Amino acid sequence: MLIKTRPPSFLGLALIPLLLGLTFFAASLTPSLIPRGWLIQGVLGGAVMGLGFMIGQFCRTLWAAAGLPRVYGARAVRVQLVLAALVGAGVITALLKNEEWQDGIRVRLDMAPTEDVHTLALLGVAMGVFTITVTIGYAVQWIFDRLRTRLYRLIAERTANIVAVIAVVMLVLFILNRGIIGPLFEVVDDIYETAQNLAEPEAEAPTEDWRVGSAESLVDWQSMGKPGRDFVRSGPDAEAISAFTGRDALDPLRVYVGRAQDDDPERRAAIALQELLRVNAFDREVLIIASPTGTGWLDAGSHDVVEHLLDGDVATVAVQYSHLQSPIALIFETEAGLDQAEATVRAVYDHWKSLPSADRPRLYIHGLSLGAWSSMHAVNIFRILNDPIDGALWAGPPFPSALWKQINANRNPDSSYVRPTIDDGNLIRYASQYGGLADQSASWGDMRIVFLQYASDPIVFFEAESAFRTPIWMEEPAAPDVYPRLTFTPFVTQLQLALDMAFATSVPMGFGHNYEADDYIDAWLAVTGVAGWSDEDIARLKAICGGDWGLGCQM
Repeated sequence: MLIKTRPPSFLGLALIPLLLGLTFFAASLTPSLIPRGWLIQGVLGGAVMGLGFMIGQFCRTLWAAAGLPRVYGARAVRVQLVLAALVGAGVITALLKNEEWQDGIRVRLDMAPTEDVHTLALLGVAMGVFTITVTIGYAVQWIFDRLRTRLYRLIAERTANIVAVIAVVMLVLFILNRGIIGPLFEVVDDIYETAQNLAEPEAEAPTEDWRVGSAESLVDWQSMGKPGRDFVRSGPDAEAISAFTGRDALDPLRVYVGRAQDDDPERRAAIALQELLRVNAFDREVLIIASPTGTGWLDAGSHDVVEHLLDGDVATVAVQYSHLQSPIALIFETEAGLDQAEATVRAVYDHWKSLPSADRPRLYIHGLSLGAWSSMHAVNIFRILNDPIDGALWAGPPFPSALWKQINANRNPDSSYVRPTIDDGNLIRYASQYGGLADQSASWGDMRIVFLQYASDPIVFFEAESAFRTPIWMEEPAAPDVYPRLTFTPFVTQLQLALDMAFATSVPMGFGHNYEADDYIDAWLAVTGVAGWSDEDIARLKAICGGDWGLGCQM
């Protein structure tokens, strides 16, 4: 005989949703691309536990709102208690394996093993975050209940429930995007801009008239912000390059226009072009259009390298479009980056193609991270078809990059997703810290494109679809810098990878989103086809350029 009883609960929380939340928590402890300390793991665990609980609650609410039957009884209670025992065992196992899993990632990224997992502290943080998440969830449900109750007076119950769900979802999205997150990041962006312009107030503008920011320059020194000022002041000069190579060298030209120079991306691009003309950049052997990261930063590990390789006979131009960190700008200032890169590439390319082919520099496009995405977007293949650029080097291309995704989708069937091969390799090649540029024997064509990407870089290999399906690269044999026992859990894997993106630069050089000068050297050698560099010279260059991120080549 069925005995109708109250559904099992724990601390006032419905048992089945709570078990789903605990299952998500256990799954969050499994390894991903970037190692997590106890604090970060606690935040992640609490967030996904709350997500799982709210999904369970949402399903229960929909079930009841649809008027579907609910089953009670002793047998149902026993089943739920068995499930509780199984989930509890899974949580305990995951907590005990957590240190082993995290160390498995760390050893592959040349990091020391964890000293203490702080399990109790991890659990405390997770419970705190879970409580906050569930409180927010109950607040949303309260709004839903009030709204559907009022709608009952006007329309049928089931229709009212559906309308209420849609309305609440839209309200939450609106509040998050327009009411909180959007305005918040506008304020943050203004703060970053102010901080950049106030940084190093004692830094004096250059006195050489050929340098950007000088008295003769069209670019205002203060408007460049700290990333721009650092870029044009740093880097090797002709004397340093010549001392290293033993050959005559030129002072490399670096043109940078800050976001504060003008509010309009087209005008910023026009100023950049005029500055290139002022310093005779089109007389150089090579011209590079570089798109910076979200903050406006350009990696010295790449630019110092190519200036050494080309004996300083190179000009680089970059225009800033944001002040935010790339993961934030990737989401909230997407259009700003794409619009600026498109305007800059169009302005410079249109002038370049108007010059006689024998009297103009070789033209390359370059970008790291968000700069790779925006500069890829700016390369309109139909506009350059009749007069193509000479090549491109894109490092750490973010996952939404349309061109990167299109090329990856057309990789050779026998090649991997993280380091594919494209046809015979005469146009496009992929490289990582483990090589790849020599994987194909075909000679390069007239245009050379290289993608530099690490398999452990979540900014490259995050997939929005990972909420519902296993990422493609997770189904393949793991690269040397990826833990081989990664597992997929719906929703949880996506949040793990999202968190990995936020900490993608917290690992040593040569892993994650930290691209090393050694790998830039090999990539630039391939892209530019520069000759005259012996293996010994390349090894010497790697020795002076392989320092920490952003330091460039240290003599």
